[in-house]
Amino acid sequence: FFFFKQKTAYEIQVGLEFRRVLFRSLLENHIHFLYGEIDESNIMDAIYWITYENLKPGNDMLTLYINSDGGNLQDAFALIEVMQKSKKPIRTIGIGSVCSAAFLIFAAGTKGERLISETASVMCHQFSDGYSGKYHDIKAAAKESDLANQRMVNLLKEFTELETRTIKSKLLPPSDVWFTADELIELGVADNIF
Repeated sequence: FFFFKQKTAYEIQVGLEFRRVLFRSLLENHIHFLYGEIDESNIMDAIYWITYENLKPGNDMLTLYINSDGGNLQDAFALIEVMQKSKKPIRTIGIGSVCSAAFLIFAAGTKGERLISETASVMCHQFSDGYSGKYHDIKAAAKESDLANQRMVNLLKEFTELETRTIKSKLLPPSDVWFTADELIELGVADNIF
C-alpha cells in the first residue's frame, strides 16, 4: 500500500500563489506555453494571450513554446489565423513533441524566429479523420477533408516558400514523416536550433 500525505490548506495556498507569480512573470515577459492536446480550450488560451498582447503598446516579441502531439486541425487553423494577424512578431520554440497540428502552429511563427530543439520529436502528415454516417454525409465530409488538406498545403507554402509538389512529397506524403531539427531548417520550417 502507498500512503500519500494530504496537502494542508497552507501548502495548497502556497502552491496557488507560486503559480500566480509564475504566470504573471511569464505574461510580463510575453511568454506562453502551448502544451498538450491541440483542442478548443488550449487554443483559446493562446488566442486570448495573443489578443491581450496586441492590445498593449509596443512591438515586443511574443514567445510561444510548443510541446504537443497534435490534435484538432480546425482549432490549429484558428490559432494560426490569429498569429498571422498579430501586430507583434511571434517567436515559436518547439520542444519535446511538435507533431501534426502543432507542426503547423510551429511553422506559423515569424520567419527568422522559429527555433527547434535538437531533441524534439517532430512529425507532419496529411489531414486525417474518421467519418461515419449516411453516404451523403460521408461524401460531404470527404470534401471538407480535401479542403482542409489544401489549406495545409497553402499554409506550408506560405511558411516555407517550398513548391506545392515539394510540400506534398516531403511534408505531406501518404505516411507520417519524422524530421530532425536540421531537416526542418533545410526545408524552411524552422530557422535555428534552440
